[in-house]
Amino acid sequence: MWRPLSIESWKARGRSDLSAVFPAVNDIIRSVREDGDLSVVRLTARFDKVELKELEVSREEIEEAYRMIDDELLSALRFAQERIERYHRRQRPDDVTLTKEDGASLGWKYSPLDTVGVYIPGGRASYPSTALMCAVPAKVAGVRCVVACTPPPVHPLTIVALDLAGTDRIFKCGGAQAIAAMAFGTGTVPKVQKIVGPGNIYVTAAKVLLRQEVEIDFPAGPSEIAILADESARPENVAADILAQAEHDPHSACALVTNVPELPGKVWQIIKDRMATSPRQEIMASSLKNSGYILVDGMKEGVEACDQLAPEHLSLQVGDPLRLLPLVHNAGAIFLGHDSPVACGDYTTGTDHVLPTAGNAAVHSGLDVLHFMKRSSVQFLDKEMLKKLAPATVKLAETEGLLAHADSVRVRLKK
Repeated sequence: MWRPLSIESWKARGRSDLSAVFPAVNDIIRSVREDGDLSVVRLTARFDKVELKELEVSREEIEEAYRMIDDELLSALRFAQERIERYHRRQRPDDVTLTKEDGASLGWKYSPLDTVGVYIPGGRASYPSTALMCAVPAKVAGVRCVVACTPPPVHPLTIVALDLAGTDRIFKCGGAQAIAAMAFGTGTVPKVQKIVGPGNIYVTAAKVLLRQEVEIDFPAGPSEIAILADESARPENVAADILAQAEHDPHSACALVTNVPELPGKVWQIIKDRMATSPRQEIMASSLKNSGYILVDGMKEGVEACDQLAPEHLSLQVGDPLRLLPLVHNAGAIFLGHDSPVACGDYTTGTDHVLPTAGNAAVHSGLDVLHFMKRSSVQFLDKEMLKKLAPATVKLAETEGLLAHADSVRVRLKK
């Protein structure tokens, strides 16, 4: 049933109760830490019903995967991979060469992480697009070794996508045990510095619990969209975008924010008609229970409502989206106008679809090249600048009781 939606109910829906699965996930983490590969194989048999002979996908299996997909699909994957790579290359930051000012040369340099793990979910479908979205930015950033884990049986499309993206090693394991394997390292799976990629509540819980052991991107939950629509919005487009999001997961959520009172009713009628013939109508129906509309007096109020939702995807289906864009502060990805469906962003525009959910777009950015890099500041002082900085440096160091700090400056001035 299409209903009015409160901002608080949206936020409450997004708060996954990870604590409910923490005990089970902690048991998995402990097992992998103690028994390594043996534990991963045992847990894979238990949860995925697959008896593994080898954890790692071999080169022969990769070549076989290419033979199992048709040329049109391979062409589509390559098209998407090239666009994702091109977009992310534009994100690569430049080092700032040392800029001399009063004898102090200051700057910064960027360095890639050495080893990164990407998690690609399985389950209801294969997700080759997520493989591209996780691995391509890592390789563009210059990461030496990109490791991927995905639940078995691994779909050929996922294997091919990971290979096209430049993934160095692929492993047939999923769930919390895969996150633990990459966090600690096993006899086969290498220890990584950072883990990225979406997953179910167990995967998310493992990432949260292992943050002291390994860096992560951000906690991610079910997919979501907010659509801001005015009188120029086309009801069929709005309905199509809502259904596209609703088919992801039973816990997905969609919000229509509009100043047109009759629009929600028109959209809901189209949703009902189209959903009736969809093979994923049960998933859609569950998702739409988490969804609804918010009526506002004008577009400024509408943007403010969307900012409070802080959605994963924000679609501005309005007459002048560029006028409203500067007012938007909280969204994982923003889609402007009537002809920019989220589906294109999910696959082929080149932007990344691994995005913060559950209000986390208020404080997190979506996955990008910078997630795989770190910045170091650089400074180079000449003797005259050292003399200029010395009095204040010594005074502040002594005030904080750090006398050796002060001496490290004085000793240089004696020469």
